[in-house]
Amino acid sequence: QVQLVESGGGLVQSGQSLRLSCAASVSAFSIYTMGWYRQAPGKQHEMVATITTSGRLNYADSAKGRFTISRDNEKNTVDLQMNSLKSEDTAVYYCQAIRLGYIYWGQGTQVTVSS
Repeated sequence: QVQLVESGGGLVQSGQSLRLSCAASVSAFSIYTMGWYRQAPGKQHEMVATITTSGRLNYADSAKGRFTISRDNEKNTVDLQMNSLKSEDTAVYYCQAIRLGYIYWGQGTQVTVSS
């Protein structure tokens, strides 16, 4: 069983930064593709950034140049550094782990950006 716990959300002003962290309780963390997703009120769930087992990165267009995903396979964590936040980044952010078609989600952390 994989457990994912997000932290680091909060209320910030437009232009500020936040760093989200996801701690995974799982053996062999390094073999999971990890990702951050978000869901804003009234909108669909969307991918923000992913990082594969080999370190390949993928970002949503809205995140490119502002957000950075990273992982620490020793600490079993995946972080999302978010800079130059905008009001449209307001959402619940979820951590995701994938391996062999099995998908696991954290409970989410709220990010609110005031303009």
